[in-house]
Amino acid sequence: MTDTPALEFWFEFASTYSYPAAMRVERLCREAGVALNWKPFLLGPVFKRFGMSDSPFNLNQAKGAYMWRDMERICAEQGLTFRKPSAFPRGSLLAARVVCAHPDAPWLGGFVRAVYDANFARDAEIGTPQVVADCLASCGVDPAPALAAADSDHAKSALRAQTDAALDKGIFGAPTCIVGGELFWGNDRLDAAVMHATGAGQASTARP
Repeated sequence: MTDTPALEFWFEFASTYSYPAAMRVERLCREAGVALNWKPFLLGPVFKRFGMSDSPFNLNQAKGAYMWRDMERICAEQGLTFRKPSAFPRGSLLAARVVCAHPDAPWLGGFVRAVYDANFARDAEIGTPQVVADCLASCGVDPAPALAAADSDHAKSALRAQTDAALDKGIFGAPTCIVGGELFWGNDRLDAAVMHATGAGQASTARP
């Protein structure tokens, strides 16, 4: 994987469109020979930067209705179970801190998928320690030390720094992929991001 740039996958556990993307990004990168870096961040500060106090899908009723139907279609196409969460968006602080505390853990992809499955397939409260612990256990991870690491000052500051970095990079939503400085926003741009990492989809930056 050293001959191709890594794909940075910037995601929020409460983000709807991050769900179908997160469930396939690791497989796509593996098949393409592209290194994958999981980059959790919080959308709340991003929305606040743009003057929003809530998810745009809650603020705009028509946009929200479209999104929920679109998620049904996308998940059906990918063979994913989808259940509209009874609370949206859900708090994802603890789960994001788990990822920040274990950025190179071999079980990280499985944990990310387990949290998304809990939120969007099982309608579980992913902000609670018990649900996060269950997700860790499902990956064969001892929850107690993993949760303790997530509660450390290091994990907390890492998530804050990562959210600040997302804003600095011009990220305005999730999921966002960054490959060699190029930004690809949305589940529908995931394949293009992987192609760009392999060199197959790189476009010229020349301007007319």
